[in-house]
Amino acid sequence: MNRPDDLIDHSHRPSRLLLALESRAVYDFAAMLPMFRLQKFLPRGDNHPVLVLPGFLASSRSTKPLRNFIADLGYRAHRWKLGYNMGYSFKLHYGMRDRVTELVDRYGEKISLVGWSLGGVYARELAREMPDIVRQVISMGSPFRGHPESSNVHRIFNLISEVPYEQIPQSFLQHMAHAPPVPTTALYTRGDGVVAWQSTVELSERADVENIHVGGAHLGLGFNPRALLAIADRLAQPEGQWQPFRPRLWMKPLYHNWYPDWLVHGKENPLAEWA
Repeated sequence: MNRPDDLIDHSHRPSRLLLALESRAVYDFAAMLPMFRLQKFLPRGDNHPVLVLPGFLASSRSTKPLRNFIADLGYRAHRWKLGYNMGYSFKLHYGMRDRVTELVDRYGEKISLVGWSLGGVYARELAREMPDIVRQVISMGSPFRGHPESSNVHRIFNLISEVPYEQIPQSFLQHMAHAPPVPTTALYTRGDGVVAWQSTVELSERADVENIHVGGAHLGLGFNPRALLAIADRLAQPEGQWQPFRPRLWMKPLYHNWYPDWLVHGKENPLAEWA
């Protein structure tokens, strides 16, 4: 099968209905609370550092519950210390690089990067620039293959970002759509009301690149129990022995796509076309 050269997703932005349904993120947050009691049944960490990057217009406060969850599993979970994520800037770019280098130097071992939405786009590019010190990348609803029209927030992004989307060269966007040269996991939900879910999935034949459907709202991905279970499993992969995510038998229904086709955004399914 001939693979397309253009990996950028050209879907239109999710419907107003899906955007309104982002309010269900409240239920994702509430569902996270029992996860702290279930942690004793999850794989334990090896104490390696993990940096968590927030989404667009969010700060490290939004990632604190996720970082606490990761820390309780036995990892050194850290915030990014760069304030609110107001879109791309050169200062932010070098600030993230310095933060990654600082943590790697402090602990003397590779770091895992977990990024929510735009934070996952950043995480992938950090791993691409510094593959020798990044252990793996986990993105959550990150539109790394996105086109401006595939997001409900692109106008706000263009308004406040130092580098608007339209000024980013198409060649770089195509480059960004390819997975970084480290084990990479993309968590996505077909019920995403902020960005087109098609722009948040990997199209790659590499054995160390995967997509995991976790359902729920885009704004709730940092609290989503299915996302937390997947993150716990992925972070526990021994370095150099990465294997695809295989949920236990009792967990498989949790990762089934229960969204009716009439509700999800668009009829295009790049994963079916890529298979």
